[in-house]
Amino acid sequence: MIIKELSRVRIVGALFIGPDSKEGCPQAQALWKIIALRGILVHMLQLSASLINRPVLSLRTGGVVATTTTPIINPTNLKIEGFYCSDSFERKKVMVLLYQDIRDVIAQGFVVNDHDVLAEPSELVRLKEIMDLRFDLMGKPVSTISKQKIGKVVDFATETTTMYVQKIYAGQSLFKSLTGGSLGIDRTQIIEITDRKIVVQDLAQQVPAGAKAWA
Repeated sequence: MIIKELSRVRIVGALFIGPDSKEGCPQAQALWKIIALRGILVHMLQLSASLINRPVLSLRTGGVVATTTTPIINPTNLKIEGFYCSDSFERKKVMVLLYQDIRDVIAQGFVVNDHDVLAEPSELVRLKEIMDLRFDLMGKPVSTISKQKIGKVVDFATETTTMYVQKIYAGQSLFKSLTGGSLGIDRTQIIEITDRKIVVQDLAQQVPAGAKAWA
């Protein structure tokens, strides 16, 4: 299955400073220009490597306030609710960046208003149940509804405007030997997700056009 990654240009408004403003540090002005003047060409579908170990950039200062480490994935709908982050000011302190506090995703990293959008895990009562699951897509076994083993999840693609995982990629030695790559599985083909496995439609089944996304 070939995944077509769509691209688009996003322009962020209502920023702290303008490109010609005398206020703010040079780094913040440069970040504003990158986003507001030149525009950012981003892929709507981003692979996991583009989301993990990425800088979190402050619009106020233009500097790095944290680094993402692990996505917090809701297994009931495959939505990334946020990211665990390593705080740039207190290296050993683990913080959480909620998806709704991400202003934009650019080549340089995640853009947020400032450091104060980061929260300590203990403060996020609403997400406690999901965080306690410690759900991880990577390495999860994938099989079909007829119990055919496909392989294990080696990667996933996320739509960055909504933070829903749209595709998972299952690696299989036999499949790789025939095609030279992993098998891409759309979220509409997913039947069930448990802590131990992911069940998908049989490979021969076709997903009808306009099918509603799995949730």
